[in-house]
Amino acid sequence: MAGWLLQLLVIAIAGREALRELSVFQVMEVRSVLGLMLLLPLIHRAGGLARLRTRRPLQHVVRNLVHYAAQLGWLLALTLTPLAEVVAIEFTTPIWTAIMAAVFLGERMTGGKVLAVVLGLLGVVIIVRPGLSGASIGQLVVLLAAVAFGVSIIMVKSLTRTDTTLQIIVWMTVVQSVIGLVPAVAMWTWPDATTWGWLVVVAFCGTFSHYCMARAMLYADATVVVPMDFLRVPLTAIAGWLIYAERIDLPTVLGAIIILGGNFLNLRSPARPRAAA
Repeated sequence: MAGWLLQLLVIAIAGREALRELSVFQVMEVRSVLGLMLLLPLIHRAGGLARLRTRRPLQHVVRNLVHYAAQLGWLLALTLTPLAEVVAIEFTTPIWTAIMAAVFLGERMTGGKVLAVVLGLLGVVIIVRPGLSGASIGQLVVLLAAVAFGVSIIMVKSLTRTDTTLQIIVWMTVVQSVIGLVPAVAMWTWPDATTWGWLVVVAFCGTFSHYCMARAMLYADATVVVPMDFLRVPLTAIAGWLIYAERIDLPTVLGAIIILGGNFLNLRSPARPRAAA
């Protein structure tokens, strides 16, 4: 999850720079195609494409359709709703993920996990301070995107029970390359050398961040892994301060402390029961 968080910080910067010149569809398509190329050494080491066959191709396709739609919904919401509100609503994803993990995967919702989710959401709300006006179309779109992200994460967790991390990521790059090919070609603008550099960074981080997430899902419950994603909010605020000189105010610091506290409670190992006499 540390790898996931770090690479998402980098991809936010690289993506912002690439989108100055290119459409969203083109950035997403190049990310998928270059990501598949970056995976070739791992594919070769695993024994070639033949070793990446899966007994669950339909679930891979459905998972990536849902994930692709969630990404588009989130980007669309950015044009309809203030960024602060988009971020706040997006971070309801751990709630939907935790609920679906408990219902469909049989994961146990302990008091610590519930508290971690609640504190995480509270910290995010304190940092972004969303408005209290009635729901708009943009807010509803990003809420649906948050639910879709939750569905995608649960499907990844389910896939880790039968498929390797490499299988999951290769299928992601292939399926999403096919999904986005037509709109990307229709809006294609040839990148200059600098933009190509940003695209390579986006492709690397976009691919291997998901690799890290899938590995994290392999080693821990989704209800443990997903609340750690709340750390993206204070970490992004720090990166914005260091790189773009964006101001960090007291609510940001307070929200970060609350988020860190929730994650500490979530990650703390439960006490082992004493052995019977």
